[in-house]
Amino acid sequence: MKLTKIATIGTLAISIAGLSACNNMMPSKSATAATPVHSQSMAKMNVVQVAQSNPDFSLLVEAVVAADLAGALSNPNANYTIFAPTNAAFAQALQETGMSKAQLFANKPLLTKILGYHVINGAAPVYAKDVKPGNVMMLSKDTLMVTSQGKLMDEMGRTTNIVKTDIAATNGVVHVIDRVLLPK
Repeated sequence: MKLTKIATIGTLAISIAGLSACNNMMPSKSATAATPVHSQSMAKMNVVQVAQSNPDFSLLVEAVVAADLAGALSNPNANYTIFAPTNAAFAQALQETGMSKAQLFANKPLLTKILGYHVINGAAPVYAKDVKPGNVMMLSKDTLMVTSQGKLMDEMGRTTNIVKTDIAATNGVVHVIDRVLLPK
């Protein structure tokens, strides 16, 4: 039972993942979901710096550091598409799994798998205009589904809204999501 919770939270953990569902593929949720605000030009930052520049991604940044992924995700030659969950998404995931932040962050294999489930590493970043419904292979080697309504469905059957798309970075693009994606 504890292993199941750990697996679920690991899947729930972080969000540096990317695919780009687009705002024009789904109804706008901006009235109900707060979108993180960035203070600097994102185009001059890598995907890690984009997350670090926004306090609403502080849990995501902590998770990336705890999993020792900040260096890899800062690779200037990469083309990452990141689905970045907000702090509220992490809080919901921890509640859903019954794990504490300390428990999740201490389980590096689970945390790494969850974070990898939020990232696409491809030949080019995936912007909202390029997204089509179907399955996408994530960095974690797990499958993420883009629904015909422009939402993301994880392997646990949970749907996630994309609340902001196309935050360009020097090594990819970041899309903000309102739920942590969980692989099986």
